[in-house]
Amino acid sequence: MVTIPRVVIAAPGSGHGKTSIATGLLAALRQRGLAVSPHKVGPDYIDPSYHALAAGRAGRNLDPWLVGEERIVPLFLHGARLPTPADIAVIEGVMGLFDGAGAEGDFASTAHVARLLDAPVVLVVDASGVSSSVAALIHGFLTFDPRVRLAGVIFNQVGSEYHAHLLRSAVEPVGIPVLGVVHRQDELTVPSRHLGLVPAAERRPEAQAAVDALAAVVAESVNLDAVLRIAATVGELSEAAAETAPARAPLTRIAVAAGAAFTFGYAEHPELLTRAGAEVAGFDPLRDETLPPEVDAVVIGGGFPEVHAPQLSANKALRAEIAALASAGAPVLAECAGLLYLSRTLDGQRMCGVLDIDTAMTGRLVLGYRTAVARTDSPIAAEGTRVHGHEFHRTTVRAGGTESNAWTWSTRGEAVTEGFVRGNVHASYLHTHWSGMPGTAERVVAAARQYRAARRVGAAS
Repeated sequence: MVTIPRVVIAAPGSGHGKTSIATGLLAALRQRGLAVSPHKVGPDYIDPSYHALAAGRAGRNLDPWLVGEERIVPLFLHGARLPTPADIAVIEGVMGLFDGAGAEGDFASTAHVARLLDAPVVLVVDASGVSSSVAALIHGFLTFDPRVRLAGVIFNQVGSEYHAHLLRSAVEPVGIPVLGVVHRQDELTVPSRHLGLVPAAERRPEAQAAVDALAAVVAESVNLDAVLRIAATVGELSEAAAETAPARAPLTRIAVAAGAAFTFGYAEHPELLTRAGAEVAGFDPLRDETLPPEVDAVVIGGGFPEVHAPQLSANKALRAEIAALASAGAPVLAECAGLLYLSRTLDGQRMCGVLDIDTAMTGRLVLGYRTAVARTDSPIAAEGTRVHGHEFHRTTVRAGGTESNAWTWSTRGEAVTEGFVRGNVHASYLHTHWSGMPGTAERVVAAARQYRAARRVGAAS
């Protein structure tokens, strides 16, 4: 058994400022000399990029839908111990405290994860336009589910000292501690676009400046000592659940796309590949004209290639190398942005041409969890494998002469067939978390090793 101080930063709904407060709290605690482990409830890729800047270590996701509730504690403990054991973990929630994955219950909600981790909750409330009525809101969240321990509140977007006095006076009879009052900080707004905040990797100097400013605001406005005391009032978690097999000696090399155009990825994926026997080598399709040497597979995750399409198109040498590798039979695995990059064109810009499709931006957001079944064997999954994933994009496949055959699922009662498997190429809009798909990393490494062996035989003949 192990005890890691931990606290969940939640809100009544989206837009209350929990990302700003959580990011500032991570940075402020780190500036105190503490090792802070950042976590995010749900499938979000962008908030963890700011968490990572603030904490100086990988931001990690905790999503019971994607990985199963039985893996939340192991993944939490895994992240809280790398690269060093954390003094405190800060878990940012998703949407409203009780908003879950479906219409019934709160499965995969912030409250669900807080219960699984036996973690106290601090509620961030946007107090603009409200004073005494906030007491009713806080009382409701305090009493709605007695299994969730609401330990304090931070008021955000407070207009004046008198406004702060009214808020404190209102909640005093409720019996919930006010841990902080954050006044309006319009200059700290992080830029957004069609899928949310702009990832930190795309604006690193500005993002770091924003994180530093948030740290200063939180350090000044929030009682950090009180937060630390609350975080320490936790029980033990099962240490046995966090045990993992040691990494194997590298047997193959797998290239993983990174850089400003491909920022969506879970920290555990390269770790799982390494443990399965791969040497993971990063590359940036915006900057690198060649893949890392001697690679046997390529993984291209999500991101914003539509924003960087002209630069990606201009890198002809890399596009040609990826197409040649796919044609030679190497595993090439692409999610969402990766699918766009493997297409013939994206908004009229030439891409890799691995898939005989054209893709384009639209005004329609496709968002939601999916229960998918693999339609055919691939380096990702065997035919018939059932997985949990999610979609998150505003692009579409405009035209192409190839039939979708990667996944099938049902959305609002309508059958959907999506993605493409062509030889060892697997490309789909579906985002998956390999921690919730046992054996996936081993399957990818096995396919890469098989390609390496075939390549060596071909070179020797």
